[in-house]
Amino acid sequence: MSKKNVFYIIFFALLSIAFLGYSGYVIKGEKGSFFGEEKLPILGTNGHIIGGFSFVNQEGKTITSKDVEGKVYVAEYFFTTCTNICPKMNANMMKVYAAYKDEPRFRILSHTVDPETDSIPVLKKYAEEHGADPSNWWFLTGSKKELYKLARAGYMVDNGTFTGDDDFVHTQWFALVDGEARVRGLYEGTKKSDVDKMIVDINRLLKEKQ
Repeated sequence: MSKKNVFYIIFFALLSIAFLGYSGYVIKGEKGSFFGEEKLPILGTNGHIIGGFSFVNQEGKTITSKDVEGKVYVAEYFFTTCTNICPKMNANMMKVYAAYKDEPRFRILSHTVDPETDSIPVLKKYAEEHGADPSNWWFLTGSKKELYKLARAGYMVDNGTFTGDDDFVHTQWFALVDGEARVRGLYEGTKKSDVDKMIVDINRLLKEKQ
């Protein structure tokens, strides 16, 4: 074999290695890990984020959107007197909490849909019954209009429109939100399979932030 042919063989071999290396870099950038899982989708229209909010938690402390900046969190809507889907949802949420209660970059935001009934003392009792630490699992109350607006325009867990005092949100969906206030997944809080998947996806988002 001539020196010229050897040169071309070596040249194309090096070119192939370089191409594979670049392809691997692109794949890693798009999927988050080399030949790994794709990143969770970003839900909503392009550029959709949760937006600002301000509510009060079970300790009477004001919680705003600034308190979850840079954090992964799950949002849900419930009411303490619910005997239908809420008990099952929050039993499942306790599993989520148990998995991540020691993770400083994670929070749970449980919003009441019945602020007239769910006063701060009522929410505090309910939170204690679910083993919630007020430092990282917040049961929130506030203006019904603002609570519902956030459910619909922010977390996308309900597709209705506010109709006044008689309006009522009753939704089984959990919203998974990343550190940039983007919804990255919706999960049926009454379904074990959905909640188990969300527990895995929370870890994916936490790794994505590293």
